[in-house]
Amino acid sequence: MKRKVTKAIFPVAGLGTRFLPATKSVPKEIMTLVDRPLIQYAIDEARAAGIKEFIFVTSRGKSALEDYFDTAPLLEAELRRKGKDDLLELLKTTNMDSGAIAYIRQQKALGLGHAVWCARRLIANEPFAVILPDDVIAAETPCLQQMVEAYAETGGNMVAAMEVSDEKIGSYGVLDVKEDMGSMVSVKGMVEKPDAGSAPSNLAVIGRYILTPKVMQNINRMKQGAGGEIQLTDAIADQVNTSEGVYGFRFRGQRFDCGSKAGFLQATVAFALARDDLRTEFMQFLNEMTAINKAAQ
Repeated sequence: MKRKVTKAIFPVAGLGTRFLPATKSVPKEIMTLVDRPLIQYAIDEARAAGIKEFIFVTSRGKSALEDYFDTAPLLEAELRRKGKDDLLELLKTTNMDSGAIAYIRQQKALGLGHAVWCARRLIANEPFAVILPDDVIAAETPCLQQMVEAYAETGGNMVAAMEVSDEKIGSYGVLDVKEDMGSMVSVKGMVEKPDAGSAPSNLAVIGRYILTPKVMQNINRMKQGAGGEIQLTDAIADQVNTSEGVYGFRFRGQRFDCGSKAGFLQATVAFALARDDLRTEFMQFLNEMTAINKAAQ
């Protein structure tokens, strides 16, 4: 019997150097996409997929992230006094039940595989999800929910995958496909950041995973891989020829790389235009800016 996926690991220990100086005092995961921090999008997606236990792998300087999920009695009392019930309801989405959230420190930045491994004692012998908050996915059905539904059929290990252009493929872990079944592919190998022209496919792994406890054991005996880091891709690739197997899942939706400035700006535009309360005014502004730029050329 396949066990339900109820635990998720959120690796949030990175320094966010690409967003300095903002991240000197604000964790990157708290940076705001329209009116919600990046981490809230990840939490909402996890909740929609049935996740009950949320494990954050953090580092020094992330206290604002921890505070975000706590109750704010003074703020709530003030909103209540002013009769701002809509904002009170909004705040409830940021609160976590006692015991639902755990914080683990990653003392050394040794890569994504190491960050996931830091949570091993809280995972024990259960399947688990990994969500990278930098990857924000706009989708009718949240990406992890799509994966959980597919996982109910396949079991094993599953990674979210999307087609990437040849010039960008070297920035990703890439799938070597054994059999293409449409939304799902079975995998015979994985290559981390292949050199240009040597990628086994154009299917890149992005920041959503459902993994078996065996992957934790694989990380435990890992040596440093690409970039001198302990790669999660390597630990998953070790499961390819086992009875559990590895699957790539072509999710339905649009992924934004909010770990880059350009990706963050693109996501801001897309999410703002998707909002009924912002679309008209924002679109008018974009059209005006486009006209000004054309005139200047």
